[in-house]
Amino acid sequence: MTRKLFGTDGVRGTANTFPMTPEMALMLGAAVGRHFRREHQGVHRVVIGKDTRLSGYMFENALTAGLTSTGMNVLLLGPVPTPAVGLLTPSMRADLGIMISASHNPAADNGIKFFGPDGFKLSDEVEAHIEKLVDDGPRPAKPHNIGRAKRIDDGRFRYQERVKSTLPAGLRLDGVKVVIDCANGAAYKTAPEVLWELGADVIPVGVSPNGLNINADCGSTKPQIAAETVVAHGADVGICLDGDADRIILIDEKGRVADGDQIMALMAARWAEEDRLKGGALVATVMSNLGLERFMHGKGLRLERTNVGDRYVVEAMRANGWNLGGEQSGHIVMTDYATTGDGLMAGLQFLAEMVRTGQPASVLTRNFEPVPQMLKNVRYTKGKAPLETLAVQQAIAEAEKQLTGKGRLLIRKSGTEPLIRVMAECEDEGLLLSVVDGIVAEVQAVAG
Repeated sequence: MTRKLFGTDGVRGTANTFPMTPEMALMLGAAVGRHFRREHQGVHRVVIGKDTRLSGYMFENALTAGLTSTGMNVLLLGPVPTPAVGLLTPSMRADLGIMISASHNPAADNGIKFFGPDGFKLSDEVEAHIEKLVDDGPRPAKPHNIGRAKRIDDGRFRYQERVKSTLPAGLRLDGVKVVIDCANGAAYKTAPEVLWELGADVIPVGVSPNGLNINADCGSTKPQIAAETVVAHGADVGICLDGDADRIILIDEKGRVADGDQIMALMAARWAEEDRLKGGALVATVMSNLGLERFMHGKGLRLERTNVGDRYVVEAMRANGWNLGGEQSGHIVMTDYATTGDGLMAGLQFLAEMVRTGQPASVLTRNFEPVPQMLKNVRYTKGKAPLETLAVQQAIAEAEKQLTGKGRLLIRKSGTEPLIRVMAECEDEGLLLSVVDGIVAEVQAVAG
């Protein structure tokens, strides 16, 4: 079934514009409540978290109305990281978890992510069924079976304790100076508190959300201010999260940025040494650098690739019993500890390695030499289909021909924004620039 609402990671778009309207949120709440409502008698629960976007209030209320109309009891966590919802859904014996967030997107956007009772994101098949239920229309519960809503005040504290428990007992971060950039998002209280409780000298950035400044010139997609702060304060490391804190980007003591590929390389090698890397495999997407693949092979390990999207990484991990995966963008998934990407948890694992080895961040974030990679995004007008035009297809075919035996090319439509992503890797940087710019020019010509 073709999906109209769901993209790579839930439903996402500009607030008050289809599909992110309160009316659609109400219908989604009613549909997903109907899907997960158990047949037998008993309590039906759904856990809802959100980030700090202004529109979060609107969608929280609309979802609550739709869910309670089907007989679901709603437990409202308030602002918490996305992985907290993945953790607390099974912990609170809920049938369903929902996170209201557009992750790294601007404040005007919002999204709705769904988790099953096991705390993992829903499959394509389940999402398609929910869309069908939206089309079918609501089936309200009887008046005496309407659900209730309740605020849960200690949700983030439960999550914080879980995050800290992933470190070895007794490990302290005394003497480690950490810049933590929370992107004015969901972890603006959680992350600094966890680091402080573990003994770190904490320098917070992006911890003053006002509903409109999430991800604005800060966080994992805009690490410049955090990098400048690291250098200015002589910090040992910078940790940049995104709006819902399921991504991480690191900054070494010299102000240089390291992406998810470098973090995964470090963790995979370390876990393999400890005989903890199940199957000798790391799961990443087609976006991860060829240098990471060469690094893994050099260690006698495997890199398994999936489509873009952390839930596809998790699906491959669960299907094959692997326990470490992620994305170049900073999703780091450790299924021994969590059901989805967790930026703060990955940051703590990195800090633990700094303490264990005594090595600076500049060494631990340079595990391999990346193959020159270029990624350019072209925004297109909704309703346009640039990749279906003959001129663009011919440009892509010509680029693939030029890169044969020299590199690789990846063209894809974003699942979360109206963007065409053009990515290539090649040792010859002149050829790299030529093929990417050639395709970008053709896409722009028809993008609208």
